[in-house]
Amino acid sequence: MTINPTGNLSFNNTKEFLKFINANPKISVHDAIKHVYPYQTTLKKEAIVRIKDLLTSFEINSLPAEPIKKINATKVAEDSNIVQFNIDNVAIKIAGGERLTSAEKTKNFVDLAHQRNILATMIQSFAVGDICLIGQKGVGKSTLTNHLLHLLNQSVEPMVLYEDMTSRDLVQQRITTVEGDTIWRDSPLVRAAKNGSVAILNGIHHLHKSTATVLQRLVHDRELQLCDGTILLSHDRYDALLQQGNTKLQLAEKGILKIHESFRLIALAEPPNPNSPKQNWLTPEMLSLFLFVEVRPLKQSEEFEIINKLYSNVDDSISKIINLSHNLRESTDATLESLAATLSTRQLLKIARRMAAYPSNNKTSPLNSDYDIIQNTFLAKFMPALPRAALEDAIQYAGIIQARSQGGARRTISIAGDVLKIGDTEMKLIATDEQTKVPSTLFYEMPQHVELLERLMQDFLIGDHLLLVGNQGVGKNKLIDKLLQLMNKPREYLQLHRDTTVHSLTVQSTLRGGQVVYEDSPLVKAVKSGHILVIDEADKAPVNVTCILRTLVENGEMTLSDGRKIVASGDGEAARAENAAQEIIETHPNFRVIVLANRPGFPFLGNDFFASLGDVFSCHAVDNPSPDSEIYLLQQYGPSVPRKTLATLVNAFGELRSMADEGLLNYPYSTREVVNIVKHLEKFPNEPMSELIGNVLDFDKYQPEALEQVTQVLAKHGLHIEAYARNELFALRKKKEIQLTVNRKSGLGVSGPKYGKVDPKNAPHVGGNTWAGGSGGRDTAGLGGKGGPFRLDAGHKVHQLSDEEKDDIPEEVKRAAREMNRKAFEEKLKEIKMSAHDHKIYAQFSEPNRRQVQQLKAVLEAMQTKSKERQWQKYQTHGELDDTRLIEGITGEKNIYRKRGEANPWADHVQEKPNRLKLVVDVSGSMYRFNSYDGRLDRELEAVVMVMEAFEGFEKKIVYDVVGHSGEGWEIPFINAGKAPKTDKERFETIRMMHAHSQFCWSGDSTVKATKEAINSLTEEDYDNSIVVVLSDANLSRYGIQPRDLAKALMNGEPKVKGHVIFIGSLAEEAEDINIQMPAGHSYVCMDLSKLPQILKQIFTSSLL
Repeated sequence: MTINPTGNLSFNNTKEFLKFINANPKISVHDAIKHVYPYQTTLKKEAIVRIKDLLTSFEINSLPAEPIKKINATKVAEDSNIVQFNIDNVAIKIAGGERLTSAEKTKNFVDLAHQRNILATMIQSFAVGDICLIGQKGVGKSTLTNHLLHLLNQSVEPMVLYEDMTSRDLVQQRITTVEGDTIWRDSPLVRAAKNGSVAILNGIHHLHKSTATVLQRLVHDRELQLCDGTILLSHDRYDALLQQGNTKLQLAEKGILKIHESFRLIALAEPPNPNSPKQNWLTPEMLSLFLFVEVRPLKQSEEFEIINKLYSNVDDSISKIINLSHNLRESTDATLESLAATLSTRQLLKIARRMAAYPSNNKTSPLNSDYDIIQNTFLAKFMPALPRAALEDAIQYAGIIQARSQGGARRTISIAGDVLKIGDTEMKLIATDEQTKVPSTLFYEMPQHVELLERLMQDFLIGDHLLLVGNQGVGKNKLIDKLLQLMNKPREYLQLHRDTTVHSLTVQSTLRGGQVVYEDSPLVKAVKSGHILVIDEADKAPVNVTCILRTLVENGEMTLSDGRKIVASGDGEAARAENAAQEIIETHPNFRVIVLANRPGFPFLGNDFFASLGDVFSCHAVDNPSPDSEIYLLQQYGPSVPRKTLATLVNAFGELRSMADEGLLNYPYSTREVVNIVKHLEKFPNEPMSELIGNVLDFDKYQPEALEQVTQVLAKHGLHIEAYARNELFALRKKKEIQLTVNRKSGLGVSGPKYGKVDPKNAPHVGGNTWAGGSGGRDTAGLGGKGGPFRLDAGHKVHQLSDEEKDDIPEEVKRAAREMNRKAFEEKLKEIKMSAHDHKIYAQFSEPNRRQVQQLKAVLEAMQTKSKERQWQKYQTHGELDDTRLIEGITGEKNIYRKRGEANPWADHVQEKPNRLKLVVDVSGSMYRFNSYDGRLDRELEAVVMVMEAFEGFEKKIVYDVVGHSGEGWEIPFINAGKAPKTDKERFETIRMMHAHSQFCWSGDSTVKATKEAINSLTEEDYDNSIVVVLSDANLSRYGIQPRDLAKALMNGEPKVKGHVIFIGSLAEEAEDINIQMPAGHSYVCMDLSKLPQILKQIFTSSLL
């Protein structure tokens, strides 16, 4: 029995349902239904309610489960692998194995009542068939699985699944022998089936549904047809063939082998997103494969109990962090709820372990303070502005206060004998035979970097793997190289890119003498030797590739694409005893992974490595140095550069970085740019500052508005680069206008401006003075010529006259051309029904936001480009050789190539729905009344113009409408959804209507009603991501409106519709008083109305984009 996402019932796995009830007679029908369909963690709240109502109508009620008091596991007999579990008074027998797990592996399992209940459910399900554990990251799925297998003495075949894995990858892979012959090698799944092990399918939610179909016959019938022709049969069918007179040898010769009766599948998965049906991996076919066990996050008291048992010496600060995690999990705010996964139980245990090993020295030290740990755990520095503000409010509410540094002794680095000391942390140094692999780098000991090095070394000493995230040029590589140099640790370096594959990440295959030879990648070399693996540019590689690192980092296990198996330190001997034919690589106890990645989001637009794998690393945000630290660093690079110059550079670039953090600039200027300037000044002190600083601004010179903005900031600090900026802007505009240009000289005179004849064939015309749209001629409208009245592009190559020749025409001809130009311009305005006066007024509302419009468009264009990035298409007959199919090429197959294509062949071609925005504007009488007081109505009109202009051309990505509210109504239409204004004339008419309504409407306020209706209307529309932004002048008390009613209305559509309100006017302190009572991260007071477009931009980029 399964239940689809809408809550309807259908019967297609009744067999598993009945088997489960028959094997567990004491279980309730409701609990049995949950095991065939985990609706409580996979459906929306409304669907869950419908299902519960339906079950109640059949008198199937949810009953509180009896708590399990004790679980015992004993072998039935010494010579038997059957394990009997005694779950209180219920006995269950399951076929086990002979593997003995070390006590070290199981000591961290805490026998909580909740864990015991889940374990009992797993045992009951495991006795019946294959199981799937569903739960969020970090809730304990792997821990529970490992403990169950420990009780069963079962060996494990782990298999990390990824998106572009094929059905063949799940079963067998072609390899070559030493003689050059091609043979088939079993996958971990097939090895488990033959040997009676348990195959753990980690990340089955990543697997494409077309690939998952290969599991159906194996699960339902316990049969499997292998690529080499071998047939695997269930143990009962195989035994039946033996009873018919066949021998094992005869069956083996026929290619018939037995699936061991102890074989089981355990799949680990994250629940699908109920708000995104296209991402729902839990298809009817997948539902029929497993009995499901839902693993919920631990309760607050349960996490306290685990931490107290594991780390009894941790201080009280951990209780505040646990409180924060549960405040986030229980929040009804979608923004806060989305942050809860970052503080999973796994992450809380890592934090507790760190705090137990390195307690904060005092309340004034930020090094190991609870606030500092939370900031690094969330990488709060790089979060969008709105979620970051909501997180800060939640942190304060939990009582976590930022420690104020009170100076004191500066941290230093020293080496005495074989002891390294960074700050207060010491480490014993060990000699290495690979001294050439130990990095050596130029490093200046800035206080900020020394403090970070101490944190990194502390995490290293407690066994954590490290993730450093930061902007380009902040020194991530330098920090790690210096750390490894100080610790005398050899490094293996691996740089990822967009073409990195799972295969290339683990091994490097080459063809030699007809045999495919696999060479170890830096990853495998580091695992073997105990070196430090540094993975650089991790955000560049696809997430479905880097996700295979999870089991290696978390458990020290990985199966390589050449068939070798990496096992955790201490498990090598047992693994070799289980499968002597397989090559086992035991993870060296000194092995560590250090990952470097750029910050997620614009402008780098890499993949969000932190979101997918951050929970298994100790995370650190690498920021630009503080002003004092940066000046100290620059003094080392430029000792003869005046300190005043250094301070000026630091202050100027510091302001540019602050503007980037606020979203005013797209590029986050780093220390690298300033260091390059100073190094140049040190060698060439007389170099013009304008040209020198201009050389680092190449990123922004392609965005004139951004370059002008940067120029103004630098000039404010005394760094004048206007000459450079002017030259760059001129060159850029010239480049945009010229297209493909050929320089020429006319040498002919001009007679007078005219439009010219229109060539019906639109042939190119060069020189002359006859045709309109010609090039390099005279008198007529065209491009590149002289004496014509205005530009006219006919789409041909441009032949450009020099500026000198264009200027060398009689003054009366220039005057006549200008007059004709103005007349043509006025006619053009009439054509679009917009007078020169209207155009001038519209420009007053459009020009102030030109930068924000361009910046928002740049973000949209970049994200649109990324969404259309071409993917690898495999199994092609031409293109680039696919290194995973070299052996197929030896056997004569033709489809061994891959090439980039527009669509991913493994992905479903689901039409992506656009984002939905409803802008609710205040057009009440008070907006007009107080406009002369603070300009609130004018600023609101500017904001609407910004929305209309920025979203033009992105109608497929964002659908928006604009409605107004006043004393006359709460849904006054100004722009209808899907019918956005296309011209300046239409946009001008929109803001004129808004202005007129505010001037002539009746008094009154409909803010709450408008908010409620806007959010309700979007909840009924079929969009995955919707947002309502309400503009109001906070004039609520006059009409007896309570702020709590507005707060309730804002949150009415969560999580589907996100509501935001911006107060753009206030009498006395009313706006601030209302804002305090609004939900965190959803309310803004904008008394400086020049910042209104910027607040809107932040809301759009963080919520919609």
